[in-house]
Amino acid sequence: MKRQAGFTTVAIICFVCLYAPIVVLVAYSFNAGESIAVWQGFSWRWYAAAWENEEVQRAAWLSVLVAVQASFYATVVATMAALATTRNKAFRGQTAVFALINQPLMVPEIVTGVALLIVFAMVKVATGYNGLGYLVLAHTAFCIPFAYLPIRARLEGMDLTLETAAADLYATPWKTFRRVTLPLMWPGILAGAMLAFVISLDDVVITELVKGPGQDTLPTYMLGQLRRVVTPEINAISSALLAVSVVIVSLFFLLNRKRG
Repeated sequence: MKRQAGFTTVAIICFVCLYAPIVVLVAYSFNAGESIAVWQGFSWRWYAAAWENEEVQRAAWLSVLVAVQASFYATVVATMAALATTRNKAFRGQTAVFALINQPLMVPEIVTGVALLIVFAMVKVATGYNGLGYLVLAHTAFCIPFAYLPIRARLEGMDLTLETAAADLYATPWKTFRRVTLPLMWPGILAGAMLAFVISLDDVVITELVKGPGQDTLPTYMLGQLRRVVTPEINAISSALLAVSVVIVSLFFLLNRKRG
């Protein structure tokens, strides 16, 4: 590909189009004035305003709460699914099972959101429950494939010798899993959990459709503010959210490199 004429130029243009708006957003989050387009000096004003904003604090806490629960449940389900699809003999329909697990990656997010909205509306009518559980369940559902892929990759890259040796020494399947398989696959589990956490933390479409009154997460709070007025405070919140996502994704790649 590097030998193709214009490859370097096209690559540079793509990177500029992708990252230039992000650089501008981060730069103007330090703007001293209220304009998002006119530079009026360097200041931490908007970061301080966002930090002291009670609505931002409430939305941020709810985002973390939902993301932690969703990533935990999604990782547990993904671990069981990865074990079932890699530690058993090939069976009829295995490809279909793999496709079903990864279906949220292929289905448009708006379709998933509308489907969950309809189902949860029926459940609300039947049970009368209107709590945070719907949002956690929705996030868990679309985070499963993101946790599943690194865990499955870790299992496929593991040597079966130690597990076979444990079985030869009369270890039960559960003891083999707890003492041998789980410690070896732990980096994959952590990587999957972190990836699911980031996906849940940043979600807007499904959250906007499923959330109930008073259940604004940080992304949906920002969306609501953008519909009213745009200030550098939104830039500051976006930059902080970007920093958290970059740190977690970097840890994800470091874990994968360590695994390799």
